[in-house]
Amino acid sequence: MNLTPEEQAMLDGGRGRAAQTAMRILSALGKIYGARRMLPVRSVQVAGVSYDNLGEAGLEWLTEMADGGGNVRVPTTLNPAGMDLEDWRALGIPEDFAAKQLRVIDSFVRMGVTPTCTCTPYLAGNRPDAGETIAWAESSAVCYANAVLGARTNREGGPSALAAALTGRTPEYGMHLDENRRPRIAFAVSARLEGSADFGALGKAIGIRLETLGHKAIPWITGVGRPSLEELKSLCASIATYGGLAMFHIPDVTPEAGRHAPPRESFVVTAEDLQAARRSLNDEIRDVDFLSLGCPHLTLEEVARIAELLREKRVTREFWITTSRPVKLEADRLGYSQTILRSGAKFAVDTCCVVAPIRGRFRAMATDSAKACYYAASKNGFQTRFLDFDAVVAAAVKP
Repeated sequence: MNLTPEEQAMLDGGRGRAAQTAMRILSALGKIYGARRMLPVRSVQVAGVSYDNLGEAGLEWLTEMADGGGNVRVPTTLNPAGMDLEDWRALGIPEDFAAKQLRVIDSFVRMGVTPTCTCTPYLAGNRPDAGETIAWAESSAVCYANAVLGARTNREGGPSALAAALTGRTPEYGMHLDENRRPRIAFAVSARLEGSADFGALGKAIGIRLETLGHKAIPWITGVGRPSLEELKSLCASIATYGGLAMFHIPDVTPEAGRHAPPRESFVVTAEDLQAARRSLNDEIRDVDFLSLGCPHLTLEEVARIAELLREKRVTREFWITTSRPVKLEADRLGYSQTILRSGAKFAVDTCCVVAPIRGRFRAMATDSAKACYYAASKNGFQTRFLDFDAVVAAAVKP
């Protein structure tokens, strides 16, 4: 790779041990993927924050990077942690886990990272403009950044994202190149879509079709109208989970769609396809003992809707409302949080049902998130019920 004098100095160790390790990681990635140079990045979002995923080896590596003088060069935020950093006891998080999770956060903070701990950094002050080069790691946020915002990022792993933060660079390959952002396959949706669950089901239907075809072509999606932010957020999470995709185009909605012609290869997504996707996310169960909304993290409007639905009601099961700290603070100011907490529901800020250490605590989970269903089954062994947003709240107050 062609490195600038500053990049070469980092690689040679002239900017400290942590920067040298970081540049070695990025240089190795660049060689593997045939990158010719490094690109400066505007912001970074780091995954691999939950101790439940990191384990002791991950914590030790982060500690070494912080002790080695690591210091971020660009604004950097974090993916969800394994617990609410302030109110983790209310979620039943064990003391020993909390102590290790706080050491993880401390290592990041010592390197200058902002501990926002959210999978929706674009709702928490880390929102790139179209065309900007970034290095994000959370799969749903990566898809949202590329498709909806028009920024450019590969789906970074935890180490490569931190390496980008410590150097301010990322190798030029993958989604940073124009040719890899072109739509290759069209999906005409003939079904009527409404709400986050429908868009989650659409993401699964498209993802599974692409998996069946054996490639990860960027889809060109028509027939979905003008989705809301919440619906796009859901689609991004689902299509990344089930299709491994980092981008899609929707004409007149996503910023780069106008640069391309519709692909020749095309498929129709019917109402039956969506129903099949929904059925696949629903186990044959009569009841659930855990409910969660906020995968990806809720917007303020979604929190307001939950407060409206829970007003003067009591929940009868464990119900987590997961969102970012900035959205929670705004919900506090507007009185939504107080209404939700009076119902017995719990805020799970900084974390979510995917990365919290909850395996073995519950039997079956209800959610409106196709992504959450995937991880509930694969990571935690839960049975799942996939419902519309309002129906999840209704299930939480069911006698």
